[in-house]
Amino acid sequence: MLVPIILYDKQILSTPMFYISAYLEQHRDEYYRRLLAVSRDNDWNGWIAFFLQALIEQATENNQKATAIIGLYEAMKKEVPEATHSQYTIPAIDTLFSRPIFKSADFIAESGIPKPSAHRVLKGLTGKGILTVSREGKGKSPTIYRFSRLIAITETSNW
Repeated sequence: MLVPIILYDKQILSTPMFYISAYLEQHRDEYYRRLLAVSRDNDWNGWIAFFLQALIEQATENNQKATAIIGLYEAMKKEVPEATHSQYTIPAIDTLFSRPIFKSADFIAESGIPKPSAHRVLKGLTGKGILTVSREGKGKSPTIYRFSRLIAITETSNW
């Protein structure tokens, strides 16, 4: 947890959101070997090399994800207007990217799109496969929508 805070403090990161936990978990055996080598053999160089490799790989993955997200955003600027024929394209897109799993009421509140228009936008996005319905609304339970393409980018890992 200290690494992102230190990188943020040194102004290497604009926000302290740089986590290497997944890498360390994926390379658990080597992680434990390197820690043991530090305490047993005072092998700090081995530990530092391992940790720097973890940072490099995490930075590479973060860059790839950011590039993919930007590419998806650009694609949505073309696909959403075609799917919705709405003047609210940009607020809709921005809301999808800020919360990729949501209820229609949340979409309306966050996007600022009037309720009737928001429902038309959601219907258009679902009809074109941009959104999927995770759970149909029933009674007082609202429909839950999912922007799967964004979720797929954020869930992928190169490890």
